[in-house]
Amino acid sequence: MKARYGIALTGAGISTESGIPDFRGPSGVWTLNPEAERRAYLRYREFMENPKGWWENTLARPGHNFSLGDIDNAMPNQGHYILAELEKLGIIKCTITQNIDALHEKAGTKNLLEYHGSVAKLRCLSCGSRFRRDEFDLEKLARENRLPPTCPKCRGLIKTDGVFFGEPIPGDVAEQSLEAALKCDLMLICGTSAVVYPFASLPRIARQRREVTIIELNAEPTPLTGEGVSDYLLRGKTGEILPRILEEVKKLTR
Repeated sequence: MKARYGIALTGAGISTESGIPDFRGPSGVWTLNPEAERRAYLRYREFMENPKGWWENTLARPGHNFSLGDIDNAMPNQGHYILAELEKLGIIKCTITQNIDALHEKAGTKNLLEYHGSVAKLRCLSCGSRFRRDEFDLEKLARENRLPPTCPKCRGLIKTDGVFFGEPIPGDVAEQSLEAALKCDLMLICGTSAVVYPFASLPRIARQRREVTIIELNAEPTPLTGEGVSDYLLRGKTGEILPRILEEVKKLTR
């Protein structure tokens, strides 16, 4: 098969190799601390009911990097770099990630859809504009009692770009992801459990087309494996499997 439009879907499994914990794995953040998961389900409502208070509480927390662990200092691993290389070679046209850690961006991926947002960005809830975190002096706004931050384009409410439970997937990302799933003839699914919706619907949407080949790279089988959505399952770490795929691609393109 000669793929014309390959895409990659990535989940927490690709970033655990960079030291970022997952949520639902055997040693996941929420597996070990169910109370943290319960609180996560309340964040969107708390933000919408009192955005000023939410920002004040968030900025008062040490580190307040809006995510898990020392995520700002995390570095991409082989998996991230190989996907960026496959993009440069024209094999992967688009990477759609569940991860908010910005590691694909750090690794050099250009055509990137961050389905659940990015820890490195803020987003306007009115016009959808995204901004780098350092475009706002959040601590100064807090000192001057000018929270929540507002959009410089439309004066709308600014929140972190990460998508909270109960918050709709931003329309631009949802639409572009759906278009890619409908268009692709090759889909690499890297390190996702395929149980979080609507992201998990993308492989199933792609499967409706006979022309698509779907390959899972995962430590364990997923519902996609059991349902016959994927054509192949390559078991192991993405950082070990993807380099082998790149080697084969280079052999075929010599």
